[in-house]
Amino acid sequence: MKEELLPLYLRANPPAHQHIESFNRFCDYGLREVIRSIGAIEPGIEGYSFKLGNIRIEQPMVQEADGSRRLITPMEARMRDLTYASPIFLEIMPTINGIEREQEEVFIGELPIMVKSKPCHLYGLGKNELIDMGEDPLDPGGYFIVNGTEKVLISLEDLVPNRVIVSKDSAKGIIISKVFSTRFGFRARCSIERTKDGKLQLTFPAAPPSMPIIPFLRILGLKTDKEILNAFSDSPTIRSDVLYNIELDQAKSYDEALDLIGRKAAPGQAREFRLKRAEILIDTYLLPHLGTEPEARVLKAKYLVGMLEKAILVANGKMSADDRDHYMNKRVRLAGELMQDLFRYAFQFLIKDVTYQVERSVARGRRITAKTAIRPDALSDRIKYALATGNWIAGQTGVSQMLDRTNFFATNSHLRRLISPLSRRHPHFKARDLHGTHWGRACIAETPEGPSCSLVKNYALMAEVSMPTAATDDSAVIRFIRTKNVKEKEE
Repeated sequence: MKEELLPLYLRANPPAHQHIESFNRFCDYGLREVIRSIGAIEPGIEGYSFKLGNIRIEQPMVQEADGSRRLITPMEARMRDLTYASPIFLEIMPTINGIEREQEEVFIGELPIMVKSKPCHLYGLGKNELIDMGEDPLDPGGYFIVNGTEKVLISLEDLVPNRVIVSKDSAKGIIISKVFSTRFGFRARCSIERTKDGKLQLTFPAAPPSMPIIPFLRILGLKTDKEILNAFSDSPTIRSDVLYNIELDQAKSYDEALDLIGRKAAPGQAREFRLKRAEILIDTYLLPHLGTEPEARVLKAKYLVGMLEKAILVANGKMSADDRDHYMNKRVRLAGELMQDLFRYAFQFLIKDVTYQVERSVARGRRITAKTAIRPDALSDRIKYALATGNWIAGQTGVSQMLDRTNFFATNSHLRRLISPLSRRHPHFKARDLHGTHWGRACIAETPEGPSCSLVKNYALMAEVSMPTAATDDSAVIRFIRTKNVKEKEE
């Protein structure tokens, strides 16, 4: 039975199916999520904007020297050193002083297409049809062709976003309660540190490092000492730490707390600017996954209280620290998610270029249209450059690699590779250890010798990466839960 089961499984789940499914989801939903999160392009012209609509991609095409476009196959892209890419079209509606003009569909650039994904010409073809197109029927797909070179996106293993993880720093004697708050591709590391003497400090992007936590709680809605204390549980261990930090707090009101953070964030500036800067920091960079509007401050206060309680309990031995190497606290970023981050990054550059082109047209007295304002190369070049060099956003390197074609096994192994973002130069002894949760998920034998040992792994032969089948967000989940007569907790 074993001899029959494995071939059947691999026929139904090819080695690269996780990449292909992820890229299909990016094409079906990811592109629209990026456009929906941006909504409109607003150049520096008063009363003028471009409202963004639906986005679509066609099958891979090539533009010849005479300007004509025609379909291209993967084999032709390899033979002619071309990029196997599809044109992207976006619906844009110019809006002038609130009046919407005629909507038009504009070509905004090209997107490299994964071989054997839905937009690919090879999708769903049988053995004889693949042979007729010059392809190997056993080729698993799951890679891109950029300038005639086959490129594969390596899966990234990272800590789970939007979940509190508490760890100990034995060397410094501090407890760190952190969360990677992720919203629309923006990843903010928000952490609370409890020092040896019981001080509680908050750190998050763009803010001064190691700020006391109590002033932030006052700004987030817990204005008085009593409100702060009542927000925590009745545990004497927790309350003693909170009372100690309230006594150390220099700001005793909302205005004093806002001014204190403003003076640290924008020293030497006018008071109005300092206060505005403090509010922007808290709304935009502190726990952005809970919202970036002032209305979300209450939720952020509750979330910080929960992070604080976990840190205090771990510091006093009432709760064990989280295991960062447990696969429950890990997530894998596949090709589709990596491409979505790259597309969002490249689209931001397109927006800047559109703004520049519109401002220049106005200065020269020319008529503004969406087609003349958009230069497709602004988007295409950045996507192709990242795939060709492997230099991804946020300084990551080696994400895109040349597909190993030494033999059939090497190709399948490369498509199922998994890398950790940890540096090879540092020891990371605990991260390199064989964890029990690797069983059935990562191959315990296939890892290189030397500095990359255990930081470069491969999926187990029958491992699968779960992913959503449709575009879902928290609001959809909440609506579903409410249909089951689940009541919200009253505070």
